[in-house]
Amino acid sequence: MQMKVILGVAILIGGVAFAVAQTDHSGHGDGTNHAAHGQADGTALTEPGQGAFAALSEVVTLLEADPATDWSQVDLRGLRDHLVDMDRLVSFTEVEEEPVDGGLRMIVTGDAQTLAALRRMVPAHAGQLANDPRWTVDVTQSVSTVELIVTSDDPAVAARIRGLGFFGLMASQDHHSAHHLMMARGEDAHAH
Repeated sequence: MQMKVILGVAILIGGVAFAVAQTDHSGHGDGTNHAAHGQADGTALTEPGQGAFAALSEVVTLLEADPATDWSQVDLRGLRDHLVDMDRLVSFTEVEEEPVDGGLRMIVTGDAQTLAALRRMVPAHAGQLANDPRWTVDVTQSVSTVELIVTSDDPAVAARIRGLGFFGLMASQDHHSAHHLMMARGEDAHAH
């Protein structure tokens, strides 16, 4: 038990030290040393803020740590645009869900920018969903909507589909991190 406590304290101290090191930008001008902000009470934040910024920060850290990074191919702007699409999908999409035999029919829409994001995101993610043999996926597009139908012959899977709903289905199939890194490296992220 004592060894577990010692290990826990060592991990905690190491994590705080790492977080402080990550926030020390002492090369910044006066008043912009991030390490000095919010640490008067001995605490340090580890989250770099807004979600898209955090995702970009994480990718930049990985790219910089990889000596094989081909900087002439890096496309962080493309990744940023994709992260904006993800935000529009989650924050601004209007969804009408209708149970169907074996699953769910989802009709999604939004303003012009959201609809454009849905046209980029939903068919691409439907391809990832279709890799799961437990269900069948169909996507159709009209002038003002994107329709996603996901069904299964297995009643338990059908219940899961309905429970996940549109947003849960869009977040499933944990491929997002690899997808984002591929995009940042300038690779065809939809070929995987």
